[in-house]
Amino acid sequence: MDLFDNLVGYRTSLAKCSAFCCFLSEFVQKLQFLNNSNKQNERVVLPSDSVELPHILKERLFHKRKMGKSLPGEEEKMSGLPTKGAPKREDRLHACIAYGGTLCGIKNQTRCGCMNDGEREFTQGSICLMLPGIAMLNSLPDNVNLLHGAVGCGVCSHSQNANTRSGNGARFGTVKDGIWISTAMNEADVIGGGEDKLRRAIIEADSLYRPKTITVVASCVPGITGDDVDGVITQVQPLVSARIIPVHCEGFKTKIWATAYDAVYHGLAGTMLDDPEYQKPILEDALEGFEIETLKKNRVNLFNVSSMGKVDEDELTRLLNGLGYQVNVFPVFANPETMYRIKYAALNISTCPTHDDYFLKFFEKAYQIPFILKNMPIGIENTNEWLRGVARFFHKEAMAERLISTENTRLNEALVKYRNFFKGKTAFVNAGEFRALATAALLVELGFKIVGVRSFHHDEFANQEYEKLHQAAGDMAFNIANCQPYEEANLLKKLKPDLFLGHWNGNSTAAKLGIPSHVIYNTGLSYIGYRGAFELARRLYRQLSNPVFARNLSIYVRLPYRETWYAEDPFTYIKRGTQHG
Repeated sequence: MDLFDNLVGYRTSLAKCSAFCCFLSEFVQKLQFLNNSNKQNERVVLPSDSVELPHILKERLFHKRKMGKSLPGEEEKMSGLPTKGAPKREDRLHACIAYGGTLCGIKNQTRCGCMNDGEREFTQGSICLMLPGIAMLNSLPDNVNLLHGAVGCGVCSHSQNANTRSGNGARFGTVKDGIWISTAMNEADVIGGGEDKLRRAIIEADSLYRPKTITVVASCVPGITGDDVDGVITQVQPLVSARIIPVHCEGFKTKIWATAYDAVYHGLAGTMLDDPEYQKPILEDALEGFEIETLKKNRVNLFNVSSMGKVDEDELTRLLNGLGYQVNVFPVFANPETMYRIKYAALNISTCPTHDDYFLKFFEKAYQIPFILKNMPIGIENTNEWLRGVARFFHKEAMAERLISTENTRLNEALVKYRNFFKGKTAFVNAGEFRALATAALLVELGFKIVGVRSFHHDEFANQEYEKLHQAAGDMAFNIANCQPYEEANLLKKLKPDLFLGHWNGNSTAAKLGIPSHVIYNTGLSYIGYRGAFELARRLYRQLSNPVFARNLSIYVRLPYRETWYAEDPFTYIKRGTQHG
């Protein structure tokens, strides 16, 4: 789309201003002449300084040149990404969304390659991939999150805003809300298309908030109607100061909502990683060159997609600093203007393979930076293994073993009291796959017996974690479900654990059954590393020392299921093809 078309769209959005339109009509005629005269080489010649532009457009075009961003018709550097959006995890990782049976059963099926994506004859509830995608994007500083779709798609931003406020306060000392707006597509937009509404919304967001970035999140509606979201962004980009990041979160494309992490990473990789022109020195700067070379040798990128808060970031940073590395956390709360500097690092370190595999594989191919993608550092042995993997890359194994020995000795001494209390108590864990499996392993280390685990989906990265948990805890009930509270209620009624760890939706189910519950993830609490192991043990000790709340709640509140359902197999509605263990 060329500048002539850009300005026609801009004129439409300001049609009520007759004086401006009269002027713009004359200007468009001049620009059309310039445009037509250059059709032979299919490249727009931008108006020279002698052609009078509206002040706001002139300022923005100058700013674009200064910031090193492409203008219409100018050459654009290829990002190396194969498509405009991330592929489905069902295709890329053969992910599964439905399984009911035992840990031993799923372990055997994954070993022989018998898993499929799974289906249910009845589905009570699920999660749209926009929810985790928006949670990541709301954490970006100086960003406006523009949701292109029905206005209701963005309401989850309100529930997530506490994390945005607390995250900004912990990192920058200022409590700041996330900013989200919506194109609020309606029935007429479904019929006629919402591209013009999106175009006007981007310009208005830039004018009102003057952000560094605008993330345009495409929901189901424009995906179904066929709005050219990327085309609109290309058209409008020269007219706004903010960098526009397309994020395709059309929920109907996949049942695996963890694809949201791939979608956000895809948008960032395609727009935010090239060195901006204004950062390139006119003369060679030996000091800056030395700094970059130092970063390439001694800095590591620590990846966090809002799966941990500042306290957990600090714990992992402390451990990595203890091995002599500088740490850069990416992408949550990362400054958009300096995101490109993640290319100046020796190693990329994942904190959760479910979140990071898509981006880290692309990054290694595009920028030749290796990565570690193995386990989540929740629990004592998992943290030990995570640290050893980093140290092995830098050939600092002896240093890592000294650090691990010191940390383990101090932690085990502090856990004696809690292990005696937890011994023999049973627990049920429900979360994303890696968090659920790693937390279950931590509970075993604390003295609990695990009677059941539910994960939101399954993919190939967890196969080794199944083996580890089976060796540590033996067999247990295992369920893969994207929510489905009716299955969870049935399982909990049969297993009757002493403790439930899960997200808020599962916690409410457990509490109404009289089971004490604790949140498995909260950005204000500590879960990761050695500190996380101790802090979780201390919180669970308090929780189980006084379980009266859940007991009283079960007397006065009931779940909406008949007793006949509790007598059924909890996996009755999982279709054949995903066999029970």
